[in-house]
Amino acid sequence: MSSASLRSAVFYICGLMIVLGFAADELVASDPAKTVGPNACAECHKQEAEAWKSTQHFKTFRDLPRSNEADEIAKRMGVKRVKSESLCLNCHFTVQEKDGKEEPVAGISCESCHGAGQDWIKLHSSFSGKTEQTESKAEEAERWKAADAKGMIRTSALYDLAKNCYSCHVVPQEDLVNKGGHKAGSAFELVSWSQGEVMHNSWYSKGKDNVPADAARKRMLYLVGLGVELETGIRAVSRATARKPYAFEMAKRVDRARKQLAAAAKAAPNVPEIAQMIKFAYSAGLKLNNGRMLTAAADGVSKQLAVIAQKYDGSTMAGLDSLIPGPDKYKGTVRKAGATN
Repeated sequence: MSSASLRSAVFYICGLMIVLGFAADELVASDPAKTVGPNACAECHKQEAEAWKSTQHFKTFRDLPRSNEADEIAKRMGVKRVKSESLCLNCHFTVQEKDGKEEPVAGISCESCHGAGQDWIKLHSSFSGKTEQTESKAEEAERWKAADAKGMIRTSALYDLAKNCYSCHVVPQEDLVNKGGHKAGSAFELVSWSQGEVMHNSWYSKGKDNVPADAARKRMLYLVGLGVELETGIRAVSRATARKPYAFEMAKRVDRARKQLAAAAKAAPNVPEIAQMIKFAYSAGLKLNNGRMLTAAADGVSKQLAVIAQKYDGSTMAGLDSLIPGPDKYKGTVRKAGATN
């Protein structure tokens, strides 16, 4: 496997919900004991499963353990097998508990982004005990509310989805970078990566097409993605302990995100929360031993992102359009519904 292909496999990740070293209040825990595996989802979501099979998310299960570069990183970290220890499992695989043992069952898959499904998989598809045609709107709303409460992360929960992606695309382990030689993160941007090969929006069009996000949705993806990049980078700097590559790379990510958000604030002045995020981002110095101030800054960004995700739908943010990457920047080829791999 080439170095370029490895980097694509390693970093093309919309990560698992709990990553060693991240605070419990920052991510949603993915419990192997409650993971049902992609086959359970594929029973109904056939088109989505087929789209997944053509992605690096799927291929990492097979390709990563065969990679010489991955083996070298593992050796430097004292990891004997990349499929056997949590340092690698957390971001590169879907892990399921079987007979009391945790074992990787797939690459990055459905539950990596949508949450371990045991408690909600039947609930979300039950139509409140009726049929799709006879379930009332009120019953549907209650069903989705109950599924959310059980840990399902739907596409409407954009902030939570974005945090999952960045939890691995921005590497959460300082030693993995400084000692292991792992890249500190990928050049991740939520629109260009979500609208490429990982896109699987065929469910609501009844399988007729893999529908791309509309302009309003892309604006939300872009803005929330930038905000989560900023928040995640600040938290990473807050936990860095040494003046080594990890700290430097994370500070660069924060600085870049601040500048991009400044452009977004200018383009969409009717969204004052963007300026507030920037204010929080500059409220603490990007330096070691500044954890308390940096954590407070990240928390401030997080609160503004929660407001944005709840308050806006992107329809009033047309000014962002010139900043959003176009189709030529999308990562990988979008699969058309009904196509064969």
